[in-house]
Amino acid sequence: MNCKQTQTLVAAYVDGEIDALRRYSIKKHLLDCTDCAARHESIVALRARIRAEVPYFAASPALHARVRAVVGTLRASVRPQSRPTSDRWRWLTGGVLAGCTASVFAWMLGTTVLAWHANEDFAVAAVAAHVRATLGDHLIEIASSDQHTVKPWLSARLDYSPPVQDLANEGFTLIGGRLDYLERRQVATLVYRYRKHTIDVFVRPETSRAPRSALRAVRGFNVARSNGQDMEWLAVSDAEPSVLSAFVQRLARQEIPQ
Repeated sequence: MNCKQTQTLVAAYVDGEIDALRRYSIKKHLLDCTDCAARHESIVALRARIRAEVPYFAASPALHARVRAVVGTLRASVRPQSRPTSDRWRWLTGGVLAGCTASVFAWMLGTTVLAWHANEDFAVAAVAAHVRATLGDHLIEIASSDQHTVKPWLSARLDYSPPVQDLANEGFTLIGGRLDYLERRQVATLVYRYRKHTIDVFVRPETSRAPRSALRAVRGFNVARSNGQDMEWLAVSDAEPSVLSAFVQRLARQEIPQ
């Protein structure tokens, strides 16, 4: 086993994905080659870092069901042979089926995780916008408790019309709104007062149905989200998590006469 061969296979060696003979040859080569040994150690360190720092996401029951459905479809698409086939042909078709299944599964899992990350990034960006607006004394651009004033102001400056309502009779008073620029587009921000707490509610058209955290904490602030009226609602505040969650769900499900 030379350096070129070892460097090509060392990642598979670390993952235990090569046969016993080549594994022995690589192991022997690493004892004598400092360059290849260093490459091996860097891959081992990277693997350990990924396991320690990258969150693990368990597949949801819905994803399991989708994968089973895809596998079933692929199996059904492989026509049974009318004549006896050789062991080699059965091995080949089985390999193709397994490869197709693995590729489809990887694509489905990858798109799900990417969508999840996009939604989590939006939560982090929303908290940053809330902090900037609070510290920069730029919390409100249109000051009004009248939904019929705030909504037209926002709609005139956006490519969508966000639902707006005042829930002062339930303890959540609309005090105004502003525009924020998140994830390369303008987003409507509704500002509410609850007791001594300020609540920013970011409203944007629904982007996906990917799994997302309904309630979490980011940089010491509580973040609650919900979907309704074809919109995604995300509230940021230091108010109690249960209060914030109930409030954003109330906004999302409310039918508002316009």
